[in-house]
Amino acid sequence: MKLRKLGTTSQGSGCPTLYETDTGDIIVQGDRLTDPEARTQVEDVLPGEEFVIIPRELLTRFTPKE
Repeated sequence: MKLRKLGTTSQGSGCPTLYETDTGDIIVQGDRLTDPEARTQVEDVLPGEEFVIIPRELLTRFTPKE
């Protein structure tokens, strides 16, 4: 799999960042969601799945429009 960096709103820490794969999927780098109350609200979590916090600005600036 090849990744292409789409953009970041980071000021040097490397995260959060969006990447696009060579198949068009989006990869997200961000801080792990650790808030216990919030984690109880997510549904249908499969083994190996994780949740990350992504600032809205990152998505609106760098998510592909196509």
